[in-house]
Amino acid sequence: MFARVFALLPLALLASASHLEARDQCNTGSISCCNQVQSAQQANQVLSQYNLVAAAAAAGGNVGLTCTPVTVIGSGSGCDATQQPVCCTGNQFNGLVNIGCTPINVNA
Repeated sequence: MFARVFALLPLALLASASHLEARDQCNTGSISCCNQVQSAQQANQVLSQYNLVAAAAAAGGNVGLTCTPVTVIGSGSGCDATQQPVCCTGNQFNGLVNIGCTPINVNA
């Protein structure tokens, strides 16, 4: 009986670890920490300055402003308390404007 429990324990741990890893993944773009996340309509003035109105409309989602990339999850280099973690499909101008952003729920 104990042999079966110990044989199944590594499988349960592996399934649990893969669930934790998957919830913070960003399959459609890069993970960033943005100081502001707005709808494309709200960020229209900034988007107009950089000719990104059409690109933002095509990408959908929100617009992240003043963003920094998160390269390694769990390395202690996460978002500050005032920043929003998002997954963005388009990084324009070194993080000044990121388009196609969706919020990441880090508490799930």
